[in-house]
Amino acid sequence: MNEKIHCLIIGSGPAGYTAAIYAARAGLKPIMYTGLQQGGQLMNTTDVENYPGYPKGILGPEMMNDFKEQAERFGTDIRFGMATKVQFNEHPPHKVWIDDTIELEADAVILATGAEAKWLGLDSEKRLNGSGVSACAVCDGFFYKNQEVAIVGAGDTAAEEALYLSKICSTVHMIVRRDVMRASKVMQERVLATPNIKVYWNSQTDEILGEHVVEAVRIKNCNTHEKTEIPVKGFFVAIGHKPNSDVFKEYIHTDDQGYVITVPGSTETNVEGVFACGDLQDKVYRQAVTAAGTGCMAALETERYLSAKEHVPHVEATGSLSK
Repeated sequence: MNEKIHCLIIGSGPAGYTAAIYAARAGLKPIMYTGLQQGGQLMNTTDVENYPGYPKGILGPEMMNDFKEQAERFGTDIRFGMATKVQFNEHPPHKVWIDDTIELEADAVILATGAEAKWLGLDSEKRLNGSGVSACAVCDGFFYKNQEVAIVGAGDTAAEEALYLSKICSTVHMIVRRDVMRASKVMQERVLATPNIKVYWNSQTDEILGEHVVEAVRIKNCNTHEKTEIPVKGFFVAIGHKPNSDVFKEYIHTDDQGYVITVPGSTETNVEGVFACGDLQDKVYRQAVTAAGTGCMAALETERYLSAKEHVPHVEATGSLSK
């Protein structure tokens, strides 16, 4: 099967759906392939309380369904499938294969495949994900105000999140595998100078305890093998993220961590007609609202690009991109 389209969006989530809303309202007739998890990481999130427009908060899956319905309302063709191969040419059209069977030719492509948090691999971590286990302190730290929490990690992200939690929680138990942190010196100094952050050196997570919600974490000293249980209400994993960029790397420039490199102040990549948005190219903020913002940028830039190339289909738009 070979299909020629104007605007292809790969990946769902806040970035992809926002790009779809803007592109559809501009009359680009976007086609979106959602990936394996329609809605992205927020499908695994319970309460979302920091996204504007939801004063009472909302469940992550419900919010993503709202995004989906809004994108469909303006004519986005949303399909389930995963990009398994691409051929990005020097000049469009670009080729994309879905599930190794569907071949697409697109005048413009918006990449919104996001990034996945790295996990420890414990069964209890998976079972209690969303019930006390989280990979985003900024997203979920508020739920543990004045309570004890644990965080595992030793890099700058872990240090930043530990410091963030220390302003909300009574005690932050920081689990570090080695006798030193990987974080920059200034971040280490800030962590060690914060009185309610307690660092456990040479330690690893043995088990997260609790039947329905997190009640404690059991850690093991890497040298003595002694095990210790720490009562906590929240457990944060901060050992990094992996951007879903592997399928594009042959053509798209990425940094040493795999994040897509875009032109500063835009969503343009090194390939003409290919734009990247959301957590796929953002390793700093990683929030739903910032992902949505770059999704908007990607659609605006795609519309301008296609207009300049005279690829915009002659259909009646349902609104203005500027609103």
